[in-house]
Parts: sequence; structure tokens; C-alpha cells
Amino acid sequence: MPRVIELPLALIAKLLLLPILVVAFVVCAVSTQSSGLFLQERIGRYGKPFKIWKLRTMKEGIVTTSGKWLRRWKIDELPQLINIVNGDMSFVGPRPDVPGYYDKLTDEARKLLQLRPGLTSPAALKYRNEEQLLNKQPNPKKFNDEVIFPDKVAMNLEYLEQRSFTYDLIVIWNTLFNRDAYGTAINQ
Repeated sequence: MPRVIELPLALIAKLLLLPILVVAFVVCAVSTQSSGLFLQERIGRYGKPFKIWKLRTMKEGIVTTSGKWLRRWKIDELPQLINIVNGDMSFVGPRPDVPGYYDKLTDEARKLLQLRPGLTSPAALKYRNEEQLLNKQPNPKKFNDEVIFPDKVAMNLEYLEQRSFTYDLIVIWNTLFNRDAYGTAINQ
């Protein structure tokens, strides 16, 4: 999505969602007995690290009751509108990952570093229940590294080749209203 369109949209969304964000922030601060915010280094465009903004939904390594609900509805991700305003992220693009994944891509897959990370993507829709899928695995890290991450890379490369303003609008529409548009993650 062109930045000239994305920036005003992000600012408008931030304003419209501010009441929800304030309530969610207070709930997170109280339930986690913390600042309510979670900042973490992620890999961005051109492999440049940035701090991603999220609402804190865990206390002592355990997802709080309210955190489960906030994660289910992706409300914990809404502070990433700040990342969009700052230019670190886009509405649509590969979900930003922690160091050790996108920054280690080689060959053709390094093309993905041309993209700003996004709030949503076809791969994010397919793996929207990634946490539950990984919890079912005897070795979640191995499953992520050998199955999920390579599939996300392939899907994100496909997105890179097909991306357009219209395609981004379709992805956003499917994120908001048709979450099964890209199928569901494999259930192994």
C-alpha cells in the first residue's frame, strides 16, 4: 500500500481505536501488574531491527485470562499502528519476526527484506492460530523451523510477486471479514 495512503489511514485508525486501546491497555497493566506494554526487537525492512509495540498479555510466562481474549481478537497487536506511523511497518506484509529468521534468509528468499513487515498477510491469516498449532507439537521450535517458517517464506515470496494496492485491500478485507480466505494451518 502506498505510504501516502497508509500513513493517514494509520492515524485515523489510531484515533478511532483509541478508546479500545486505552481500555485494553489498562486491563493489560492491571492483569500483568506491569506497564501494560510489550516492546520487542524484530527484523524490519532491509534487515534493520526495530522495536515492535504490543500490549503485554503475559505474566511470569503465562498468558493471562484477559490476554487470551485480547490475543484471540488480535487487540494486543493494535499498538503496532504506532509502528506503521513510524514507517517501521505496513498494513500488509510479512509479519515481523525476532532476530534469527528473516535476517538469516539467503538466496531468493532475501528478497523479502525489501518489504516492510505488516500487521497482516496471507501467511498471517493461514497461521493465525500458530501458537495453538505449535503447542500441539512435541518439538515446537523444530516444527516452526522446518514446517511453518519455510511455508511462510514461500507464501510471502508469492505475496511479493503479486502485491498491488488492490491485493493489499483484499488481504485487509479477508483479515477483517473472511479469516478463512487462505485456508487454515495444517493440524499435525
